[in-house]
Amino acid sequence: QTTEILLCLSPVEVANLKEGINFFRNKSTGKDYILYKNKSRLRACKNMCKHQGGLFIKDIEDLAGRSVRCTKHNWKLDVSTMKYINPPESFCQDELVVEMDENNRLLLLELNPPNPWDLQPRSPEELAFGEVQITYLTHACMDLKLGDKRMVFDPWLIGPAFARGWWLLHEPPSDWLERLCQADLIYISHLHSDHLSYPTLKKLAGRRPDIPIYVGNTERPVFWNLNQSGVQLTNINIVPFGIWQQVDKNLRFMILMDGVHPEMDTCIIVEYKGHKILNTVDCTRPNGGRLPMKVALMMSDFAGGASGFPMTFSGGKFTEEWKAQFIKTERKKLLNYKAQLVKNLQPRIYCPFAGYFVESHPSDKYIKETNTKNDPNELNNLIKKNSDVITWTPRPGATLDLARMLKDPTDSKGIVEPPEGTKIYKDSWDFEPYLEILNAAVGDEIFLHSSWIKEYFTWAGFKDYNLVVRMIETDEDFNPFPGGYDYLVDFLDLSFPKERPQREHPYEEIHSRVDVIRHVVKNGLLWDELYIGFQTRLQRDPDIYHHLFWNHFQIKLPLMPPNWKSFLMCCEQNEPGILQECTTT
Repeated sequence: QTTEILLCLSPVEVANLKEGINFFRNKSTGKDYILYKNKSRLRACKNMCKHQGGLFIKDIEDLAGRSVRCTKHNWKLDVSTMKYINPPESFCQDELVVEMDENNRLLLLELNPPNPWDLQPRSPEELAFGEVQITYLTHACMDLKLGDKRMVFDPWLIGPAFARGWWLLHEPPSDWLERLCQADLIYISHLHSDHLSYPTLKKLAGRRPDIPIYVGNTERPVFWNLNQSGVQLTNINIVPFGIWQQVDKNLRFMILMDGVHPEMDTCIIVEYKGHKILNTVDCTRPNGGRLPMKVALMMSDFAGGASGFPMTFSGGKFTEEWKAQFIKTERKKLLNYKAQLVKNLQPRIYCPFAGYFVESHPSDKYIKETNTKNDPNELNNLIKKNSDVITWTPRPGATLDLARMLKDPTDSKGIVEPPEGTKIYKDSWDFEPYLEILNAAVGDEIFLHSSWIKEYFTWAGFKDYNLVVRMIETDEDFNPFPGGYDYLVDFLDLSFPKERPQREHPYEEIHSRVDVIRHVVKNGLLWDELYIGFQTRLQRDPDIYHHLFWNHFQIKLPLMPPNWKSFLMCCEQNEPGILQECTTT
């Protein structure tokens, strides 16, 4: 590994260190650091929030003087322990090494392993025109021609994502299925359904079930739900992180993990004849912030709006005015963050993608109107103001010729737009087949027995946490569903009380559309279908993000669904033909 000196303090500066938190900036690099002193013990870290790289400032609410607050999302870090306290019980900050040299200077050191992409380096070779072509299909789906091989990223071409909350903004090229069938390999970055689209893969599997698909070796397997989906794919390859995967003598790729969500998120470097293409997809801090510089082409998300926060929240500070201002501020922060990332990495070409979705179902009109997203052209203009990076705002069917663009960015054949008259934006969506699947769960026999509640949450396995949640089934407009369930779950002892307990406890109310919550429960799906899909309305007191709770239900649920067959058999055996409570474990 390599050792890098990030900051050097003189003996005078060391002598003047105060007890508690000290902020420093390296004037030559412009980088900021935090040093915490507790008598003779020193701890240090970068002044950079692990979430989205925000700058920390002193937390004026902390009278003990041990915590700092992020200026982006108000995350709080206890620098004395290097653990985040908001959200509670979530992440730890990466520490720097503190050393004194022979001249009594204090050094902040960062120890880094070698960059894996630098192993077995290749010098870029000259490319022929047309040898490497990148065609945008829709959202996060790119079709790459790399010599005589074809590679596709994240094919979501039909149907919704996140139950029924997201729909494609762009009309995919009419030959999208042919393109998928002709691919030599497909990379799927993570398990979210705008990247792992089972409706799309079902179409593909009907024509070519043995197509090679590559995913990273994440803690939560990307294809954890393959058997339940009914999609017949037979050639899924799980590869380790940070190791080149050789496709042929000219082509290789490497999958890297996300620094914030390593259990599920990945990104990829594709290299052809020494020319690198970097796709960071949805990663919050891809590879912990360590990425190759000066790649030929970089692509990343840009839009924002991929969360139920804050549009689905109400009560307390969550007024319409507050939410609108928050969204406006957050989108601007995201634009600046992406622009700075591009400036730091200095790719030759940058393409914003993976943000072209719309909440098009009529019942989600409120979300569509309030969940404003970044304009890719605005980001590209910001990048061009601060760097010489070439930018590309893709349209469905548009093709970038890498050799032409690297040689002469003004070449009129460098980017070939779709033919005039090509439909770019979708104006209709086939809702019904997908809504029928969701609606089928509403009348399922499982929900005739109220003991499904205990069965489900026992299966989920989250407990010993002081949080009480009220779950309310609703209609389309989030009014209580006639005959629906309305119940409390106390996660401290996993009980289901009639009233809230007397002890002091955090409290959340989750109103969920009945078709989606029952579909999720029946099939043991992750709660991203509810939360990211805008299928809930939430209130919480106090206003604290309970990371352990949401992380469990969004990522860590059991891989196998509840055994509802056994549950129903138990109910029938106890009281044949009579509805009653029954629980199996």
